[in-house]
Amino acid sequence: MATSSTQGYDSLGSFVDDLQATGTYTFSLAGLRTALVVSEIAAANAVRRLKERGRLVSPRRGFYVIVPMEYRASGSPPPSWFIDDLMRFLGQPYYVGLLSAALLYGASHQQPMVFQVVTDRPTRSATAGRSRIEYHVSRQVNGSDVTEMQTETGSMRVSAPETTAFDVVRYPSACGGWSNVATVLAELAERLDPQRLAAVAGGMKTPEVQRLGYLLDQAGHPRLADPLLRTLAARRYRPVRLSAESSPPVGLPEGPWRVIDNVLL
Repeated sequence: MATSSTQGYDSLGSFVDDLQATGTYTFSLAGLRTALVVSEIAAANAVRRLKERGRLVSPRRGFYVIVPMEYRASGSPPPSWFIDDLMRFLGQPYYVGLLSAALLYGASHQQPMVFQVVTDRPTRSATAGRSRIEYHVSRQVNGSDVTEMQTETGSMRVSAPETTAFDVVRYPSACGGWSNVATVLAELAERLDPQRLAAVAGGMKTPEVQRLGYLLDQAGHPRLADPLLRTLAARRYRPVRLSAESSPPVGLPEGPWRVIDNVLL
């Protein structure tokens, strides 16, 4: 995001062009006010004109994204270009997660309809052109296992494969339902490390460990499921429905996971 080191412009167009020339695609209203030697009214009018021309888009009030020519039709570059700057602007920890992370690991054949981000507090969704950014809340954002992925404009934080596996189980509705969760996990399995999966499981709720272990076991991955079963062996755990939102069928919990499959995968 542009900083106050860029100063002395009398034209917003020149300011935007110079930012793009240096590979910078975002700036804040505060940074703009520092950079331009024009009145606030003139700056606001210039921003409005560039937004109307499709040169700028604002996914959050006071935060602007420069739209290069090749993305004018879609109204914005991909969220990966600016998500790190946007979350820094909001002052919130984050990582790209769920299906958006799974896609980056080759575990989702379809482009998610939204760009999914996990953060530490309720946050309203953001729109940039045709892109919609959807936020999910986790108290474990700061302690989660993540990786820094390079993007066209810098980098962004992405949940590690093991964190992604737990998250798709934690937020099944946001991932297209349990059938799609099972499909994603089957495709993600080759990227999962048993030891790292067990380490992540140590900080997860017991029902989440049960559900993930059950699904990995059902998908034929005992190498991944067994470390989770050992994690459960050190805990007291009760029968749990696979879907907490569905009524349980008549029957007993399945196997050592004690999971009641009430969605008939």
